[in-house]
Amino acid sequence: MNYSEDASKQYHIQVGEGDVGKYVILPGDPKRCAKIAKYFDNAKLMADSREYVTYTGYLDGVKVSVTSTGIGGPSASIAMEELVKSGADTFIRVGTCGGMQLDVKSGDLVIATGAIRMEGTSKEYAPIEFPAVADIDIVNALRASAREMKADYHTGVVQCKDAFYGQHSPETMPVSYELLNKWEAWKRLGCLASEMESAALFIVASTLHVRVGSIFLAVANQEREKEGLENPVVHDTDMAIRTAVEALRKLIKEDMGKEK
Repeated sequence: MNYSEDASKQYHIQVGEGDVGKYVILPGDPKRCAKIAKYFDNAKLMADSREYVTYTGYLDGVKVSVTSTGIGGPSASIAMEELVKSGADTFIRVGTCGGMQLDVKSGDLVIATGAIRMEGTSKEYAPIEFPAVADIDIVNALRASAREMKADYHTGVVQCKDAFYGQHSPETMPVSYELLNKWEAWKRLGCLASEMESAALFIVASTLHVRVGSIFLAVANQEREKEGLENPVVHDTDMAIRTAVEALRKLIKEDMGKEK
């Protein structure tokens, strides 16, 4: 059932078939969409509804889009569901994260190969035993692009949660015993960073049989702060954005080669 007033548009994101490309970049922040769209040719604002802002343009002559998802798994899953119904099938999340390993410094890029499902959305799609993993072709495209950009980057598992302040003030929470113990476990397992959307997106993508990957700017690292190491707060997401755009170009070229 479509609850939208305009039956040709998806209820939440307010785009329809033909409004978006098959390749979509997914930031969380709606304000980041215009910044990303500047890297497209002939980008146009297609919709602005709730937390979902969509621009569509072209890369190398192929239609591409950017749609914001808001914060967290529930809104991100809605965006992916409705974008797939509108014709999209390849997604790159571009966002921010907090580093967890001491070598993940402020300003570094993190490319997720998989995500810890410490959130609620993915549990309504798949049993907890099913892993949340990124598409290997997207991971490889992001890594190749990061190398070409000469960016400092890390590749590995990230942790996804629903409560931002549960991460940053776990000792104040009634379930502090669980939050603190699990955080220590994730660190020991080599988890690179913490964020809020990838686990849901990876599981929804598996459910819908589409492709997704994630790249993040490490804003800061609370573990480095605890150790008294240099830990400035960095907000410039441009390198992560440019890396994602170049990765899309690689995917487009690879896909066109397969079609020949």
